[in-house]
Amino acid sequence: MEQQGTEEHERKTGQEQVEGQEEQLPPRVHRARVWGGAARKLQHASPDGTVAGRLRELADWTAATPYADLPVDTYGDLVVEELEQRVAAELGFPAAAFFPTGTMAQQVALRCWAGRTGNPVVALHPLAHPENHESDAFNAVSGLRTIHPTGEPRLPTADEIRDLPEPVGALMLELPLREAGFVLPTWDELVETVEAARERDAVVHFDGARLWECTTHFGRSLAEIAGLADSVYVSFYKSLGGMSGAVLAGPEDLVAEAKLWRHRYGGQIFSQYPAALSALRGLDIELPALPSYVAHARVIADALREAFAEAGVGWFRVHPEAPHTHQFQVWLAHEPDALTSAALSLAEETGTTLFRRWFPAPAGGPPGMAMTEVTVGAPGLEWTKEDVKKAAADFLARIPGQVS
Repeated sequence: MEQQGTEEHERKTGQEQVEGQEEQLPPRVHRARVWGGAARKLQHASPDGTVAGRLRELADWTAATPYADLPVDTYGDLVVEELEQRVAAELGFPAAAFFPTGTMAQQVALRCWAGRTGNPVVALHPLAHPENHESDAFNAVSGLRTIHPTGEPRLPTADEIRDLPEPVGALMLELPLREAGFVLPTWDELVETVEAARERDAVVHFDGARLWECTTHFGRSLAEIAGLADSVYVSFYKSLGGMSGAVLAGPEDLVAEAKLWRHRYGGQIFSQYPAALSALRGLDIELPALPSYVAHARVIADALREAFAEAGVGWFRVHPEAPHTHQFQVWLAHEPDALTSAALSLAEETGTTLFRRWFPAPAGGPPGMAMTEVTVGAPGLEWTKEDVKKAAADFLARIPGQVS
């Protein structure tokens, strides 16, 4: 009885501590808990869930796989090697290396290519990830220099590659181009652009953080798409629900050198089995489902467009009109903080997460404009067109003033 009383006291004390901590949670965490905990939502986002819940889910899946009885990996062996081999096979390359981040993987890849070509110049879009989210790491850390074939919100064309004013060592293509609306070229356009780079003796590297969901748009397998490039990077937490991590796939000699640079960059981590297992889980569960997410994203996009038109919203954009992947942008002429508050209120009051955080137009864009990204995952497959339209109407009703 005394032991039971002690356990009950510890349980209550622990609960009080958690409740006290929750009151001090930053707004980002509060929003994530509200949106992620909603009974109805379009996706399981990376921040959704709790530490215990996510670990339990991964442990339950692992227990039913051949990986359950493996020893813990050390410096990239065992389950990490299994992941590398699996991704290399999926992408049709002879070798692959696991990295803790995509930022590191791509710096290493393009540094290695620069050593082979003798040219440190990388052609890439100004909206590409290294230009917007890596604090000039290409130049500051890896000694690379970038030039931009185009400023248009799309991938560069073959003619734009041919017209580059100086030689380049590598062409880097982000598939899809996230900041422009998760957009992709046509298959023929992609092939022509790659061929134009070859004409200029440049290697081609795909930033394939979201390559997994490109197969529907291109009508080609992952190996066919990746086979156009000399090397490809893929991420695990963006589309496959993994914890973290990335893989660089390419020729054996490039990957061998990349592993050396991975160590030099501080990426040779002692043990990485949770991240590797979550990536393998994503390959088993999420990868086969992605085409269905892409197809249903088009249903969701159509429903949103109809809902805004029926509500008399003066100006809005759903971009692209027919999403190229399972992700797309929604634009409204309103202040982003007000739209974020409306999205949060909708989830708190109705248990429905339609939108999440909204952001202002990029620098140089018109004031009073806001954009959010919509991702359709497994939960979104249950939404009908009418479900979307009702949630959109409820969302609009929570915006102070009139959206115009």
